[in-house]
Amino acid sequence: MSEVLRVSREDELAVLTLNRPEAMNALSRELRDALAAAFTELAADGRTRVVILTGAGRAFCAGLDLKELGDPGAVGKGLGTGADVVRAVEGFPGPVIGAINGFAITGGFELALACDVLVASSEARFADTHARVGILPGWGLSQKLSRALGIYRAKEISFTGNFVGAEQAAAWGLVNRVVAPQALLETCRALARDMLGCVPDVLRRYKRVIDEGFATGFGEGLRLERRLANEHAASVRPETIAERRAGVIERGRGQGG
Repeated sequence: MSEVLRVSREDELAVLTLNRPEAMNALSRELRDALAAAFTELAADGRTRVVILTGAGRAFCAGLDLKELGDPGAVGKGLGTGADVVRAVEGFPGPVIGAINGFAITGGFELALACDVLVASSEARFADTHARVGILPGWGLSQKLSRALGIYRAKEISFTGNFVGAEQAAAWGLVNRVVAPQALLETCRALARDMLGCVPDVLRRYKRVIDEGFATGFGEGLRLERRLANEHAASVRPETIAERRAGVIERGRGQGG
């Protein structure tokens, strides 16, 4: 794997670290290609079920590498060159946990929004600077952010380009929780272990039904859920569900202290 991306495999968990700290992990073409290739490989290996995505240094990701976009007209075609990293992240069949260690700016903000769960270090900062630098988002931010936060908060973020700190991001529902920097990866690993305790094929299907339903209207989403639930129910034995339910109850007793 390219040095601009570190990949660590821990049984059914993989940790991907954007590794251009000197450039705030800006998405060069090399890094975009490496990241897309890694997610494609992990999706195909049949073993990796959960991925943690984070950055080295003081940034999660500062967006596209502007040094590569210096020739006239390059900004306009920037998203069309190299791999579509957001689609690669979204296409991974299992959960992707974004460990947001620092700055997540513009394209880096979009990369964070491609993850399924976001855990932020107290050092994390989010900003959408598309309007300030004179380009439009092409990786989904204009649609995802308003659905996640509500249209008024999303417009404030996008129309000002102001930074949103970790605690504000948590208060607005942008991230699941905020932890100390030194606790970030272990918190994400603990979440990953909880996810790995779920039934593998159901976890993949659950992600699919949430994501596909989220991209439609509410009524269509309900119809999608019903169809996929009925298809899956036909393949499940009642005694298997009973055994798993007993395990869930026992786990709840252990967490009740």
